[in-house]
Amino acid sequence: MLIGSADPQALAAHVATLQGFDGEPQKLPCVETLQLAFEFESAGMEALLPPALHPTLPPVVTWLVQRVDSSPWGSFQLAQCRIECRSGLRPRGFLRAGAIDNPEAGVQLAARWGYSLRGAEIRLDRAYDRIRALVSSGGRTLLDLELRDPAPVRGEDVFYVASMNLAHTPRGLRLVQVDPEFEVERAERGRPVLRHFEAAEWNAGGVRPRHPVSASFTLGAVTLPALRYVCRPDVLAFEGSERVG
Repeated sequence: MLIGSADPQALAAHVATLQGFDGEPQKLPCVETLQLAFEFESAGMEALLPPALHPTLPPVVTWLVQRVDSSPWGSFQLAQCRIECRSGLRPRGFLRAGAIDNPEAGVQLAARWGYSLRGAEIRLDRAYDRIRALVSSGGRTLLDLELRDPAPVRGEDVFYVASMNLAHTPRGLRLVQVDPEFEVERAERGRPVLRHFEAAEWNAGGVRPRHPVSASFTLGAVTLPALRYVCRPDVLAFEGSERVG
């Protein structure tokens, strides 16, 4: 069985601090979500995950870019880079790094759900023939990707796995399980195109995407959940999972 080999304490150098486990769910009424997945070279994949998580074969990296029209902290755009994995038997996405264009929203997402986010300029542009996401900072492009030739599909045909966000918590360093609920009103699939990816800027050094897997887009409400589980990052989920809600 493959097991992550990254040192949790080394991974913790730049993670968020979770204030507590008793936060209420937060519904965001109008969210656009673009998700792309690529296989990447398998060399060194175990070093991208802590020992609590299992790598997939083939290894897959996903990017989620979201535009949120309305929230208690104002509108914002959010980008995430995740490594697909398993926690026990369940598929998960381990957050390597994220970016946001609204500082107040970034503070809240970190404190309530453990998202580790940097400030950046983010664009999510929709056209009839493509949906493009661009993330940049200081004039430098960090991520540039597209869904080309979008075609409508059923909402049930698009799937998002729960995130595992490494964060400092009242119980110590933990993987925080965040499983947003998507109420999809519109869904599309298309051809994934990765134009540019600065892996080191996403705390994903060594990730070399090679083969496109999927690209999807959805529009609808997203509810950030009340937290239910966290997991120790240094032992397998069967041993280290803890209920908090």
